[in-house]
Amino acid sequence: MPLIPEEPQIHESAQGPRATPASGRTAPTPRPVPGPRPAVPSRPGRPGPPRPAPPVQRASRDAAPAAESAPAGRSDRAAATPQIQLIPASAQGALDAAEEAVDLLLDSGRAPGDVLVITTGEPHPWATHELSFGEASYWAQHDAGDDVFYADAKVAERAGARPVVVVAVNGGPESAAASALSVAHARAGALLIVCGDPQRINSVLGAAV
Repeated sequence: MPLIPEEPQIHESAQGPRATPASGRTAPTPRPVPGPRPAVPSRPGRPGPPRPAPPVQRASRDAAPAAESAPAGRSDRAAATPQIQLIPASAQGALDAAEEAVDLLLDSGRAPGDVLVITTGEPHPWATHELSFGEASYWAQHDAGDDVFYADAKVAERAGARPVVVVAVNGGPESAAASALSVAHARAGALLIVCGDPQRINSVLGAAV
């Protein structure tokens, strides 16, 4: 009896291209999923989340109507009228009182160039010394505006405006005191200090201002 060749049987254990066990292949290493980056600091040296953008300032627009509502004439008059301070002193001590007032102004933070001192009697020693070098050099220091400037009542009208004017009523005729106070009131931007006899000052100041 002829033998019929047996068909080859495929066993489950037979290896084929599809039967490759999972252990036989190298599994790819999973890549880490990048997470959210840390927030960049808003300013160098200040770690932490960035600060939100500042809101748009509208205060200037909102405040504009309020500023416009104030009467313009009243504000202009208030700004143009300096505060007047009277320091009682005799004619002989008026210059020393003016010097003390200047020292207090400088100690409180006033710049030297903000102060003008006017004398009605004897000129201040500084003015006498500087005028010895000529009027051009004297007034050049006034124009520079770097220091306290001292002027006699006769030439005070040539001086320019400064925030503070100090008047030393240290003698001289009534006309000199009246002229000095009138000029001082016109030149003082914020404060007018008058050193001298109160009765004389009040009578002259009332006529000069």
